Amino acid sequence: MANSYLNRTPSSSGNRKTWTFSAWFKRSNISSAQKIFSVAGGGSNNFECYFNTNDTLAFYHYSSNGGVTDSFLGTNQVFRDTSAWYHLVLAVDTTQGTASNRVKMYINGEQITSFSSAAYFNQNYDTYINMTYEHRIGANVNNSQYFDGYMSHVALVDGQALAPTVFGLTDSTSGIWKFKPPSGVTWGTNGFHLKFENSG
Repeated sequence: MANSYLNRTPSSSGNRKTWTFSAWFKRSNISSAQKIFSVAGGGSNNFECYFNTNDTLAFYHYSSNGGVTDSFLGTNQVFRDTSAWYHLVLAVDTTQGTASNRVKMYINGEQITSFSSAAYFNQNYDTYINMTYEHRIGANVNNSQYFDGYMSHVALVDGQALAPTVFGLTDSTSGIWKFKPPSGVTWGTNGFHLKFENSG
């Protein structure tokens, strides 16, 4: 069972309204709650992107100020193929006038539009991402519910809401969505690209 994660606390805030998270992952264990990316905002303030026990994928941003969920997306689609690599992109831009454009979720280059529940940020909302709170890859804000599987090319872009085609493309022969090196990306104050490539 997985019991480790990566963490970083930015020394200064970046763009909290506009950002992109991209990650390639392969699940080793299903039917358990597992966190992909989270931010511990202090108290009950937190952001999490995670798998539920029913293997759906969710995006959750909660503020204890008023006790409200600022944004939530829960997919109808399930992710149970432990032999497959998936590519997740979360593109957030709370400056958008249309609510559903403020958070976009993509898997393998296709935007997910079928949700069991959906709530979007208010316009110009400042998220906890790119704030001086601890950011974690592979665990929740309480250091549990570890991601169990493989990850590769995990990236955070500070200041741009990008399309999945920046990070992947459809192979012309196989038709399979595959990784491509991101180019022309302005990473911003707190952006990063962790390759996790196998050197063996």
